[in-house]
Amino acid sequence: MSDGRRPGAGGQPPGPGSRGADRAPYYPPQGEPLRAPWDPEESTPGRRRSVPGARDHLPRQSALGRFLTTWGWRAYAIPVLIVITALVIADAVTSGGSADEEPAATEESTEIIGAPSPGVVPTTGELPEGGPFAEAGDGGFRVVPGGTDVVGLPGAELYTYTVEVEGGVDTVDFGGDDSVARMVDATLGNPKSWTADGEVAFQRVADGEPSFRVTLASPMTVREYCGYDIELESSCYNSGTGRVYLNLARWVRGARSFQGDIGSYRQYLVNHEVGHAIGFPAHEPCPAEGLLAPVMMQQTFGVNNADIHRLDPEGVVPDNDVTCRYNAWPFPDGAPVAG
Repeated sequence: MSDGRRPGAGGQPPGPGSRGADRAPYYPPQGEPLRAPWDPEESTPGRRRSVPGARDHLPRQSALGRFLTTWGWRAYAIPVLIVITALVIADAVTSGGSADEEPAATEESTEIIGAPSPGVVPTTGELPEGGPFAEAGDGGFRVVPGGTDVVGLPGAELYTYTVEVEGGVDTVDFGGDDSVARMVDATLGNPKSWTADGEVAFQRVADGEPSFRVTLASPMTVREYCGYDIELESSCYNSGTGRVYLNLARWVRGARSFQGDIGSYRQYLVNHEVGHAIGFPAHEPCPAEGLLAPVMMQQTFGVNNADIHRLDPEGVVPDNDVTCRYNAWPFPDGAPVAG
């Protein structure tokens, strides 16, 4: 039976004066944290101790040698880990955020134009009573077939568009999908619309990638893409989706400021939101009492400056009691006279 001691060079157990080089080095059992033994000649782990005369035959080591002998592989690993940790910290500080944050460019790439800002809701902005409409559609859109010739002067910037209707929206009560498309075409092709000054031209297409899409959508879908910070049914242009969203609730019932004239209101709605799509992001106030309202005034919510100011106190509309008459056209007097 073995007494647990390793035999010496002659097969006998080593005595008190035997060389310690024949003793097996200690390695920690599996599962013990990785650490180097303090003394390679020790057969058991524990506090470092010296053995008199055990190293008298060895040459004296330098301080670096003693360090490497003592710490083993950790003498190399620890500095590397320190450098890596410093680099990670520096990268986190310079990036200014965590990896889970969305890049700022993602948020800036989408602009919602035309939706109301959070403020006091004027009664003039409330949806009038009227016919029924679908509160929500299925989120998909069907393109109305057909197209038009180019409308506008030669040399004008051409904008192509499709007319689309959200799935789940029944247009039978107001003439069907074709009626919606005809209203959009007739509005943009009118001599009082955006083509009047010769700067832009329009053409409806049925396929390909248009400049923007004029979409009749349910209120819930409009809220998803235009926002709903205040509880008013609005429409907007969303640059991220490339869509002009015409709110079905407004298409059916109009706005109080248009005194029940649903046809004029639909023309205004198309011209106003398409105006955002072709490069007119700013809203405008009523310039003087009794004048026709600018088409880029938020006439869905009112034609009085004070009403619009309460809705958006930080906006461009002053807090005064100036009231305009409703107007659907960018150029109500036709083509501007060259000055």
